[in-house]
Amino acid sequence: MEKITRVKNISINMRHEAGYRGGKMKNFLFIMAVCSCLICGANSEVMSVVSGCPVLPGDNIWNAPVDTLPVDPNSDAYIASIGAAAGLHPDFGSGLWDGGPIGIPFVEVPGTQPLVRVTFGYDDESDPGPYPIPPGAPIEGGPASDGDRHILIIDRDNCILYELFYAFPQSDGSWTAGSGAIFNLNSNALRPAGWTSADAAGLPIFPGLVRYDEVASGEIKHAIRFTAPKTRRAYVWPARHYASSLTDLKYPPMGQRFRLKESFDISGFAPQVQVILTALKKYGMILSDNGSSWFISGAPDERWNNDILRQLKQVAGSNFEAVNVSSLMVDANSGQVNISSIPQAPSNLNSVLNGPDISLVWADNSSNEASFVLERRIDSGAFSVLSQSIPQNTESFLDAGILTNHIYVYRVKARNSFGDSGYSNETVQEVISTIFELTVSSSSGGAVTVPGEGKFSYPANSVVNLEAVPDPGYEFVIWT
Repeated sequence: MEKITRVKNISINMRHEAGYRGGKMKNFLFIMAVCSCLICGANSEVMSVVSGCPVLPGDNIWNAPVDTLPVDPNSDAYIASIGAAAGLHPDFGSGLWDGGPIGIPFVEVPGTQPLVRVTFGYDDESDPGPYPIPPGAPIEGGPASDGDRHILIIDRDNCILYELFYAFPQSDGSWTAGSGAIFNLNSNALRPAGWTSADAAGLPIFPGLVRYDEVASGEIKHAIRFTAPKTRRAYVWPARHYASSLTDLKYPPMGQRFRLKESFDISGFAPQVQVILTALKKYGMILSDNGSSWFISGAPDERWNNDILRQLKQVAGSNFEAVNVSSLMVDANSGQVNISSIPQAPSNLNSVLNGPDISLVWADNSSNEASFVLERRIDSGAFSVLSQSIPQNTESFLDAGILTNHIYVYRVKARNSFGDSGYSNETVQEVISTIFELTVSSSSGGAVTVPGEGKFSYPANSVVNLEAVPDPGYEFVIWT
């Protein structure tokens, strides 16, 4: 028996020696080498991180998946009021617009950054500070802007987020602002009910920004901030404030969550855009301020390609749906979600190649999943859903009829009505060609009669019988 993992030539040698009349048979086994390895996957607690600080806890509503939650009963009315035909708009990018950077900038400071006094227009709903505003702090729209003029500051040593709305420096070194809010990035605490922040909804701004580094990493792990032209005189959890006199139920309240429909095909978009659209499917977006229809917020960065970002405009409002997140709420005064109801992530995902199929097995670590979602990536492409209806308590799946000469990567997660678990580890299978060519020939003094002489093709794991018959006066010597 001989193992062969590449094209091989087989020949026999004959020598003249009297008395030999029989043939000789030998079996050859063709096998394919398979690469199988495990790659450490995502932790079941998913959160965004900046400079070592969590961008709110992993069980915060900003970081909670909403792709399995029920559609809000008023979804169609909300979509129509914002604009079903209006396109998604990236309100961030590279370069300048109207003299200022495109997007809402932020700056990181050490814990030793000197504090400055800030005087507020809405001082009864603002955190008094003082605030660690560094010299030359970036202002939304630029120093000359008369827009929202947000300033976002992260104390990276203490993981504290400071945010100001309509901020102006004063000659004495102090600042004025319309409103200001301070958030502990390690806390799920919300603003007092009825209070604004630096945003109309009373929410933090920074956790909802699209940042270049997270897109470059291949995954956004949080909901995205967006605006709508008309909102209702109401707010829903986790928002704390409204900014409207309209009471018609067709208008969405502040804090309303939306998501991109699962059926929307993102395969034709650039990879960077696919990362953003994937996040809009999984984490969705939170209505945080009055503004233009479907404007999503992000941080300016000279590495953005504005032409690529404009692909987002191809996504219409009708491709979204409003989501009811009330089932996730633990306490109306906290941003914490009920993760005890979200299933635990599967583990020990492994794969085995069986001919034209790949068999997958994993450990089910949860008792409350409704189903499993299996995702697959081929070569350097993006992950896509292979199956999202694998029944509960299942611990295996067969990916049948795979193609050769590709690398397949798999991951699985559990799902129920409260949301999705984190992903399991990833498992990889490199599938090389399963057809091998055998060349058979003989020296003078005999011939290979089975299967004959010439070139023959066989699938992997085939056992091939070879038989040689010497001419009269010759005997079989050896296979080479």
